[in-house]
Amino acid sequence: MSLNTTSHGSTAPGEGSSRRGLTGPARLRASMLAVVGAATLAFVTACGGGTTGNGAESGSATGSATGSGEAGTVSVEHAQGTTEVPVDPEKVFVFDLGVMDSMNSLGIQPAGVPEAAYPEELKPVADAAEVRIGAMKEPDFETIASEDPDLIIISARTAEAYPELSKIAPTIDLSVDQKDQMGSFKENVTTLGEIFGEEEAVEAKLAEIDSKVEDARTTLKEAGDTNGLIVLTSAGEVTAYGAGSRFGLIHDVLGVPTAADVKAEGPHGESVSFEFIAQTDPENLFVIDRDAATGEGGANAAAVLDNDLVNGTKAARNGKIIQLNPADWYLVGYGLDSLPRMIDEVVNHVATQSTTGAGTTGTGSDASEN
Repeated sequence: MSLNTTSHGSTAPGEGSSRRGLTGPARLRASMLAVVGAATLAFVTACGGGTTGNGAESGSATGSATGSGEAGTVSVEHAQGTTEVPVDPEKVFVFDLGVMDSMNSLGIQPAGVPEAAYPEELKPVADAAEVRIGAMKEPDFETIASEDPDLIIISARTAEAYPELSKIAPTIDLSVDQKDQMGSFKENVTTLGEIFGEEEAVEAKLAEIDSKVEDARTTLKEAGDTNGLIVLTSAGEVTAYGAGSRFGLIHDVLGVPTAADVKAEGPHGESVSFEFIAQTDPENLFVIDRDAATGEGGANAAAVLDNDLVNGTKAARNGKIIQLNPADWYLVGYGLDSLPRMIDEVVNHVATQSTTGAGTTGTGSDASEN
């Protein structure tokens, strides 16, 4: 039994006080509909006998009132506004892999997922989903409407479809704010915890991540506080990313100093040459292979960067051309399970000798092996 309001917009005036445990960064407030519904059902039961409006006996109706459908709605502030969302929704369509990763960490299976290149960790989730809902940038509106979901969750790749999707079902945009990625991520997963009744689990997992970040910062500093340059390869081209970018976790959160002042706006980075990499001469060269992540083929990152200019850098000479897991870094990003893996990957490569042999022979390593 769904108790969300007819409108998918902001809460109507007079819908009541806050539900305990639903305060915090997401600023969710509970509807009083659950209270009214419970009181009405209790009255009917007390009167004894009779049937509910759908013909079911009143006893069975009271039993169903304890389920998730009687929990009411909450008002969620997100990247594109404020939306009324049913508490503990049953049929959830998810377009964002980071959100999917976090839901999987919490034991929540989405009913609908997009056609996408899924990393190994999320393939079981995708396989268990009941329906495919189109591509991230091209949702299948007809299929989504026919399936009548309780909630749709999107992010930046699907942001332009928000107006149309919000006409179909309550839709929230949990894009990660590039200006405060860690803070934004924490707000988003806190919102998920409150929607699905997993507040304590989220709090515990975030505490573990905070501890891991502090340990990582200390370890990296003690390992020499060496600088780094982040590059992404795609179809033979190279773009660089710095602090405040989509891959800024390395600099902004983990504290690895930047090897160069990279000027880049938006998600695409700054196009750079091999000469730029040589002149920057980073102590660590972090590499993300977009083609390996998306399965589009083409020369892998190791082959693209296998030249005299790159091989002459400190990173290459010291075995510190670090092939990051392309699925975690490019496709999934911030998730409750993926983020700890990303932190460990940076620390394990920077603070220890490279196990890939990257740069030692001039051939690097295949990013798909990481």
